[in-house]
Amino acid sequence: MLRFLTAGESHGKALVAILEGVPAGLTIDFDAVTNELRRRQTGYGRGRRMAIESDRAEALSGIRHGETTGAPIALMIPNKDWENWQRTMYVEAEMPATASGADRPPVTRPRPGHADLAGFVKYGHEDMRNVLERASARETAARVAVGAIARQLVRCVGTEIVSHVVSIGSASIADPLALTFEDVRAISMDTPLHCSDANVEQRMMAEIDRARDAGDTMGGSFEVIAHDVPPGLGTYVQWDRKLDGRLAQALMSIPAIKAVGIGRGPAVADVPGSRVHDEILPDTDRARDEPMPIKRPTNNAGGLEGGVTNGEDLRVTAYMKPISTLMNPLRSVDLATMTESPATVERSDVCAVPAAAVVGEAMVAFVLADAVVEKFGGDSVEELVANWEGFRKRTASRFHRT
Repeated sequence: MLRFLTAGESHGKALVAILEGVPAGLTIDFDAVTNELRRRQTGYGRGRRMAIESDRAEALSGIRHGETTGAPIALMIPNKDWENWQRTMYVEAEMPATASGADRPPVTRPRPGHADLAGFVKYGHEDMRNVLERASARETAARVAVGAIARQLVRCVGTEIVSHVVSIGSASIADPLALTFEDVRAISMDTPLHCSDANVEQRMMAEIDRARDAGDTMGGSFEVIAHDVPPGLGTYVQWDRKLDGRLAQALMSIPAIKAVGIGRGPAVADVPGSRVHDEILPDTDRARDEPMPIKRPTNNAGGLEGGVTNGEDLRVTAYMKPISTLMNPLRSVDLATMTESPATVERSDVCAVPAAAVVGEAMVAFVLADAVVEKFGGDSVEELVANWEGFRKRTASRFHRT
């Protein structure tokens, strides 16, 4: 079983993530971890913070000579904006009244759509900055670092993970499921929004520009595709161990994600079963050593049936609401005076859907890595891979009839 937790706030000196359960002997490519962190900071519509931060993760434990030891892995991501926050958060009382720069007054005007008000009530904070900095999406940098390690683990069983932006506002790809894994993998990393269709991408950028000009924000959706996922991950025997439920929870935990769809998603409610369920046909063209000599003309199920992977590409879509900080703020209440007042305005993005897609990849990688360790076990990567290869051979033999 894999577990991870994070510590640190947006204003803190560093984010720290602890990942437990990774088998020993996994060679970690830290350049790949850095690349994933860089991807999280890109995308049309991002704010000024991305020009300040240039994230890198440092291993504090659990990795020696570039390989995992089997012990918990601790990763630290320094916050380069720390100096701007240090005086504001910790010695504010000692500052002269004329202090400026990064200095910020207490937050008493909660933003609609953010955790500000709920955290004020739950934890009893008078200054809601204690809430908004921990609830900030800055913590997703730690998820991406952990996800980069999980991605390297699932690669040991042949699984690759990609994502693409499906929609921004009203601009949308017509049929995302028509795109193959190879189509999405071929999208250039230089595209502004990592969208497969250049014309749709231009309309997406126009949506973001209109929102920026109005002091508003814009949401959208993205799809994560995992290719060559071993069949048999997850289970149908208990509700909380079904893989689709675990994936939905992981993606819903990303800040601003309000809905998750598997495969065709909500659209399956609109048509009869004959147009939803993926027929099962023999595939005589597959090699004899492949575990599933079966082909499916469609993949509306998104690679999951009954909470278990079925050998098709895993396809999960997440839907992101617009960011809660508006430059043209919504109405709120100043809780210090209980009078109507504009909501607090913080440094923010106009749109962060491409970044959320990278976080989505990380969360899917983590859930799949957990399921791989659960299914194939082993205290070392060598043992895990041997168990996987044995499973492939046993499964392939069951499909061949003489």
